[in-house]
Amino acid sequence: MKTEKTFVMIKPDGIQRSLVGEIIERFERSGLKIVAMKMIVPSGEMVRKHYSLDPEWMRKTGEKTIAGYIKKGLKPPTDDPIESSTIVLNNLVKYMSCGPVVALILQGVHSVGIVRKLVGGTEPLTSDVGTIRGDYVLDSYQLSDIDGRAVRNLVHASGSVEEAKNEINLWFKDHEVIKYRHIQDEILYDADLKGILE
Repeated sequence: MKTEKTFVMIKPDGIQRSLVGEIIERFERSGLKIVAMKMIVPSGEMVRKHYSLDPEWMRKTGEKTIAGYIKKGLKPPTDDPIESSTIVLNNLVKYMSCGPVVALILQGVHSVGIVRKLVGGTEPLTSDVGTIRGDYVLDSYQLSDIDGRAVRNLVHASGSVEEAKNEINLWFKDHEVIKYRHIQDEILYDADLKGILE
């Protein structure tokens, strides 16, 4: 558990709004350790691979999108989940490949859950105050639908340990992940706190 890893990507809007340091600081303050990090401009093909790692992503995303329209009392553009998610994916490809992103791997106990909690819900409008998306973004699904684009929500964070492993393997090579001791590991993980006094 103490070496659980998760994948995070600070999206192009996070870079353009100069929020990289602020976002990373929130993860570090929680006790998570950065074990890999790089800045890249992902290709459209790479973004498509990222979202197709889960073979159910298209169906689940399409169903969620259609349900969102219905919940708002609106008619969805299509009743076909695959067609609906194809629109979402095309918007994500355009958004995620428009400029640089920062990809990183964070390590620590419950890293997947901690990061998801810190990031907040996918839609900034409904994300809680105190979360990254709730504090720094004013976008909504409604506005992104009107504009015909992906919602701008600063950060991608893996949704499960399995998803994190798949995303890490896609974005990083083994030699890019660094194993090292961090001074705070003692205070976070030493059960007896024997190493404090000299």
